Amino acid sequence: MLAGLGALLALAALVVGVPVALLLVFGSPLPDRLPTAEDLTRRLGPESVVSVLVACVWLAWLQLVACVAVEVHAGIRGVGVPARVPLAGGLQSLVHRLVVAALLLFTATTAVMPAFSGRDLLQQGPPPAAAAQFQPMAATAPAPPGPPPAAATTNRAAPDVDGGAAAEPVRRTRTTKIYRVQPPQGRHHESLWEIADKCLGDGRRYREIYELNKGRVQPDGSKLTIASLIRPGWILELPPDAVGAEVVPVEDLGDYYRYGEPRPDPAEPSPPDRSEALPEAPPRGEAPPDAQAPAPPRERAPQPPVTSAPAPPPREASPATPSPAPPQTRAPQPPATSAPAPDRTEHPAEAQAPAPRRSPEPEPRPTAGAERREADDGGIALPELSWPHGLAAASLLAAGVLAALGRRRREQMLHRDPGTMIPRPEGAAARAEEGLRVARDEEGARLLDLGLRQLSRSLAADGRTLPTVYGVHLGTESLDLWIAPADPNPPEPWLSFDDGQVWRLPAHALAEMDPAELGDVLAPYPGLVSLGTNRTGRILVDLEAAHGLIAVRGPAEVRRAVLAAIALELATNRWSDHMRITLVGFGVELGRSLAEIAPDRVRAVPTLHDALPELEARGEEVRQALAASGADSVLTGRCRGVFGEAWMPHYLIMADPPAPEEADRLLALARTGQRTAAGYLVAGEVQGAAWTWDVDAEGRLHAGVLGFDVAAQLIGEEQYAAVADLFRTASRRDGAPLADLAAGEEPAHAEHRCEVDIRLLGPIEIDAPGPMDDSRRDLCTEILVYLATHPGGVHPTVLGGAIWPRGVSTAVRDACIARVADWLGRDARGRPNLYYDDRGRIRLGSQVRVDWAVFRWLIWRSAAEPASEAAYLSCALDLVRGPLLADRPRGRYGWLAADPLEYEATARVVDVAHRLAVMRLEEGDARGAARAARAGLRMAPGDEGLWRDLLRAAHATGDRTQVRTVVEELRGRLGADPLIDQLQPETEALIEELMPYWRQPAPH
Repeated sequence: MLAGLGALLALAALVVGVPVALLLVFGSPLPDRLPTAEDLTRRLGPESVVSVLVACVWLAWLQLVACVAVEVHAGIRGVGVPARVPLAGGLQSLVHRLVVAALLLFTATTAVMPAFSGRDLLQQGPPPAAAAQFQPMAATAPAPPGPPPAAATTNRAAPDVDGGAAAEPVRRTRTTKIYRVQPPQGRHHESLWEIADKCLGDGRRYREIYELNKGRVQPDGSKLTIASLIRPGWILELPPDAVGAEVVPVEDLGDYYRYGEPRPDPAEPSPPDRSEALPEAPPRGEAPPDAQAPAPPRERAPQPPVTSAPAPPPREASPATPSPAPPQTRAPQPPATSAPAPDRTEHPAEAQAPAPRRSPEPEPRPTAGAERREADDGGIALPELSWPHGLAAASLLAAGVLAALGRRRREQMLHRDPGTMIPRPEGAAARAEEGLRVARDEEGARLLDLGLRQLSRSLAADGRTLPTVYGVHLGTESLDLWIAPADPNPPEPWLSFDDGQVWRLPAHALAEMDPAELGDVLAPYPGLVSLGTNRTGRILVDLEAAHGLIAVRGPAEVRRAVLAAIALELATNRWSDHMRITLVGFGVELGRSLAEIAPDRVRAVPTLHDALPELEARGEEVRQALAASGADSVLTGRCRGVFGEAWMPHYLIMADPPAPEEADRLLALARTGQRTAAGYLVAGEVQGAAWTWDVDAEGRLHAGVLGFDVAAQLIGEEQYAAVADLFRTASRRDGAPLADLAAGEEPAHAEHRCEVDIRLLGPIEIDAPGPMDDSRRDLCTEILVYLATHPGGVHPTVLGGAIWPRGVSTAVRDACIARVADWLGRDARGRPNLYYDDRGRIRLGSQVRVDWAVFRWLIWRSAAEPASEAAYLSCALDLVRGPLLADRPRGRYGWLAADPLEYEATARVVDVAHRLAVMRLEEGDARGAARAARAGLRMAPGDEGLWRDLLRAAHATGDRTQVRTVVEELRGRLGADPLIDQLQPETEALIEELMPYWRQPAPH
């Protein structure tokens, strides 16, 4: 506080005192007349020199004021790195220190305000404006006027039930303040830090909110156990001085925690059944009895869904600050009708019985994939599988794991027999992949990979050396490197901030980078690993920058989860080239699992004694390579691209503390005094460690001298085993047979006039007559896609478990379904295009056209009419516009992990394209065969069987230019697709036969 007061006085003296002194001593700086030509030739005296100096002081003062304005704006608004004032230099640095010290004075005073505020509230009652500050959430009984002295207390103790009738009026007027966690907006999620900053004026007070709500059972059945893990829809009690919160009676607080709203009075009538939101469709061909009835109400505005992983409280300073989420409104219940409808969400056997009174408890959350399928009798098999929180929060790890999994599945596709599809995961493995798909940040991984390689190439071209990177921040808009020593001159398109201590690459620069051009550049920082997240993005550190041993301290289980996450990310990331990872102490099963995921990178040994000889030999090889190449460090060797194999790193990750004699030997190996291609992470306390990271039971990780305080990236053993099971499934060669297509009535076809058209075989396209808000389109589109791919109907509970895998309230789910119904409208005969059937399932109407259903029907029809087979297959391939559900937004469609749609659609399209290509070649129609092969490649661009069909079709035309064109396309794809390492032998043999010199560079 003393430093803040001094800084405030210094700023006041500079901003106010300097101009006042200049005015008093030298007068106004503005001239009293316009300058003339004689002023340029007359002699200068002492008065003129003083005037020039005074003018310079005024200019310096104006620059000072500009610096103060910029720094104050950046400090108050939290915009991250302040803008640079031209020619300010050291002046802005001085102003920055003064402004920061002054602003800290105000943040320090907020820490003692709750005590005064709470005392004032006890004496004066709630402020007059309190009623206008909270967000409307649910109707509560109005408090009687004139609150008693204790009306505004926020104690969490249960109301007095033994106080007798005299205490009843006081008990009913006791109030507290609550806040409902907002749903995510894009990639931004609310955190306790942000809520504290918004409602309490200081993000550092998030611990107060955590202590008030710790261990409380929330509406979704879970509890707040880690400060960084909050979920949309949770109810949080706030301290008494909070603003922007809802004031509720204390006796209703338990109901808010359990149900999200006050529990209805038993004397009140129960709300109408949600099945009334959508009408039933009559039998095909009959007009519905309520054809002239109005459509379901459109005023239902629910809360947005829960689809994303939570964000942790951030560090105090961060490169960027996301905008807060918009206020959340509550969906009203559907209007009551004159006659009660049967509860369509119950078991069909109970449909004739009177509808039971609906309990306000949340519905169970079903699981993904096969566990979400319904039984034949209408019941639902819902074995609960926990949501993989660690995987769902690990965006870069998820991108790497799914890329490695994609390569395995590509191999499966190459060995797939016609009429089969590759095996799909089930159970915990499917749930794990669902979390990975929701979390995956493919664009962030590409930005990190290509951005670092481009930096290395640019510095090498300028004859410069790569800087030491001790920290990386990956946000939504940019990639920031914290480097040492500072360098204000990064290569383009990198930008410099904080006097060269931060190099920033804007995210939009990724569009200008060609992966093929950077493919031969060695990865400069292969040891970058994710520590965790703050509210603005992900924090990574470079293991090699420690120049020694890294010790990880904390509870054994949490510490092990941190090291497992680091190992898994290192084994699968794309910003590393060849590397070696030695695991010690992870156990036989865990070590073998990771070795199966990345056999070319990982080796598991039982003890450190088994690993030390290889580590010591590798260290000696690197020292010899440095001496032979003349490079001063590993970074220089990687940047120049000489002795490439010598700089491939070797990392040790040890899950158990080492024995004292082994620790001494490991310390001697790690203390090199310079950067080497190695990194050493050891669990427990180790004397002499270069870095020490501390992780607590709540999952917070403090990175010691680096200063990072983040929500750690954690992968538990169950999630680890589920990921390993994914890779075991992807290694199987026994395909699952495709189900026979049953005969059925022709679906709505292109020639028919359909009010609703859903196209899935390519980029998702929905043509519907009703209105749809763009902000809700992605969610409603996913609901509609799920319904379109399950033509037998979907129970609302199953739909909720698929679209909101982490849970959703019944009101939110039903309001979203009603919104989709409004979007689809009614068909030409007045029947709803979305309705509940007699078993309580949601279905699409008969006049809704789904291209995937049409495709399947055309395949069945081609088998039923062999004479017209080619025509039907050609019509089916005309429906394929690109990869299935292309351009779907990140963080959605996780249910595809266990659903057969992706596996079946790819297999059927490839089989149809190959069949038609063969038929066209037999008929002598080479161009028709080429069209068929290219149609299949639109869906599966990496299928080499179709590439071979295309090569044969091009060769059949007799035009060698077409053959060369196809070969060049395939060569370009081989360099650009990270999933294609090399061509199959069959493909290479065919190319050698058709074009012997294909490996020569293409002519320019």
